[in-house]
Amino acid sequence: MKRLLLVLTAAIALVALTLTGCSGPRLLNSVTLNPDRATSITRNLAYGELERQRLDLYRPDSAGPHPVLVYFHGGGWEWGSKEEYAFVGKRFAAEGYLVAMVNYRLTPEGAWPVFMEDVAASIAWVHDHAADYGGDPDRLYTAGHSAGGYNAVMVAVAPEFLGAYGKSTDIIRGVAGISGPYDFLPLDVASSKATFGKASDLEATQPVNRVTADAPPMILLYGQKDDVVLQRNIDSMERALNDAGVRVERVIYPEADHADTVIAIAWPRRLPVVEDITRFFESLD
Repeated sequence: MKRLLLVLTAAIALVALTLTGCSGPRLLNSVTLNPDRATSITRNLAYGELERQRLDLYRPDSAGPHPVLVYFHGGGWEWGSKEEYAFVGKRFAAEGYLVAMVNYRLTPEGAWPVFMEDVAASIAWVHDHAADYGGDPDRLYTAGHSAGGYNAVMVAVAPEFLGAYGKSTDIIRGVAGISGPYDFLPLDVASSKATFGKASDLEATQPVNRVTADAPPMILLYGQKDDVVLQRNIDSMERALNDAGVRVERVIYPEADHADTVIAIAWPRRLPVVEDITRFFESLD
């Protein structure tokens, strides 16, 4: 057992070093300590006609209807896939959620606002079809890490995206933003310049500027040693939500960095990320 833990620890350290690349997250699919209690995984369901407009559904083994979680992977809007983050679907399914792991178009094809159109389309599809897979569409939540955290938050505060699919942001019961950027002007890194650089209104691309009293409750999780997404993003977003009278919970992990907050979904001994998210969502029922 001790040797197994050493091997797993080494593997997770490797993931932390490579999480900003394309191969790191996939390693977590094989090192997660959580039991795979999802009785079925339905892969590559189409929420649109294009190749990247696909999602996988992870169903728990318990009787439904289940709360629904729509999760968006990170990768700076330039890389990443639902397959690389299968451990997220497995873990939250083990917690009793019907989990949709979403692919969306990436930069350059998916540069703003295209990727957000996919985010909204996927949520609309899940809302329409969750009941067919044992989910409760009235308990639909969004979450994501890093760029995926932006996606999960932005779609909840910018009603035009869901509105294009005949939906309101009211269908989102709550949001978990994990180490996400919400207030990052001026654009100062290559990925954000490539993704948002041609936006006609840069201010409108910032979730912090789109908050109104209609936004759903949010939990914002962040590692204090994060040097990828600066803490001002969490501070500004929390302040905007408070000013609008929206329920918000802020969770800071003092010893965690940018990668740790997603690694913890596979390796729960590191941080109580899943516990904090599920506790918050359950408090909204």
